[in-house]
Amino acid sequence: MRQQRLTHTWTPRVLILLASLSFVAAPRVTVHADDGNAVKFAPIRAKMQEFVDRNDISGAVTVVGRRSGIISIDAVGSLRVEDNHPMPRDGIFRIASMTKPITAIGIMILVDKGELSVDDPVDKHLPEFRGQMLVAARDGETVTLKKPSRPITIRDLLTHTSGLPGGMPPGLSDLYAKRNHTLAEAVMAFSQRPLDFEPGTKWAYCNAGIDTLGRIIEVVSGKSYEGFLATNISEPLGMKDTACFLDNSRRTRLAGLYEKKDGKLVAAANPLIGVDPEARYSMPAGGLISTGQDLAKLYQMMLGRGTLGKTRIISESSVATMTQLQTGDLTAGFTPGMGFGFGWAVVREPQGVTEMLSSGSFGHGGAFGTQAWIDPKQDLFVILLIQRVGLPNADGSEMRREFQSLAVGAIKN
Repeated sequence: MRQQRLTHTWTPRVLILLASLSFVAAPRVTVHADDGNAVKFAPIRAKMQEFVDRNDISGAVTVVGRRSGIISIDAVGSLRVEDNHPMPRDGIFRIASMTKPITAIGIMILVDKGELSVDDPVDKHLPEFRGQMLVAARDGETVTLKKPSRPITIRDLLTHTSGLPGGMPPGLSDLYAKRNHTLAEAVMAFSQRPLDFEPGTKWAYCNAGIDTLGRIIEVVSGKSYEGFLATNISEPLGMKDTACFLDNSRRTRLAGLYEKKDGKLVAAANPLIGVDPEARYSMPAGGLISTGQDLAKLYQMMLGRGTLGKTRIISESSVATMTQLQTGDLTAGFTPGMGFGFGWAVVREPQGVTEMLSSGSFGHGGAFGTQAWIDPKQDLFVILLIQRVGLPNADGSEMRREFQSLAVGAIKN
């Protein structure tokens, strides 16, 4: 097999690119938050308040629900430390990588419509990926490339097994902070980078891969990523506060994002949110804002095998496919005993932070400590919304463990 020897990983066309660079009635959702539940779930509030008092978080919204509806929703602490405004139950949060399963749902909607297959090569829909190479060896700045054994597929992107480099390319290192390029421009740049490993042979968390799925949604549907999500997911489910960009009508409910320094919370430097009116990058790997109530509707739909009330979003078979283990014996996830489905992390063997969940539970966390997990065997979903950077491992955080343990304990009492 012929090899190429290069001193960089960029092609000329990418250098040029970088230089220039109907509303559906929403189903009603039942909230079963009576006085009895308030007493039963009071320990969650007390524990979250402890984290606020320790300056671990400014505030939190917690939601516990079943397929039939929310059974507990609560808010503690402050929306923003600066003005000490109490955290509202409809506070808006940057959900970061909790966006990824929603992007995957978008792909499965297109699968259900027969417009693509998860086994399609990516270059079938995005020609810029044709001829992609694989890193065979590195020697200082010299990179030896070869052809991979096969092209990457949509399945590879959904499971983080594509081999695409996970970090941002040179020239786009601040893409997520500034959000100043289009999705098409960014994915073009991703496509010109050689793969780190043979597709399907390893698991490596990859934002670029999920963003590429968002671009496939655009090309196949003929709509913008954010427009497709609105039409096919958020509007049908009544997720009125879920969006890629922050508008003025929601700005007053946006929770502050903080890091902890010298025992105090200080504003984080890079909020990763489209607060700038010029922001253009929809960020399918982590750009959504949302609320506890909105996300509850999404997870009720997943517990309902693709339906909420009379509204169907994806087929029952697609829900099953997305939430079953797709990564085999590959080491995957950020805590022990995990695997991955399509866009969702899947609990293979409950242990540690997942010990209170059932095998087959699925969910996803986000960079700012947000977590949401669905346990079909217990007919349960839990949502933890906080805004903290600098946690060593948000998926393995003490806050997640305590919240889930108390939530499961409450539903069993």
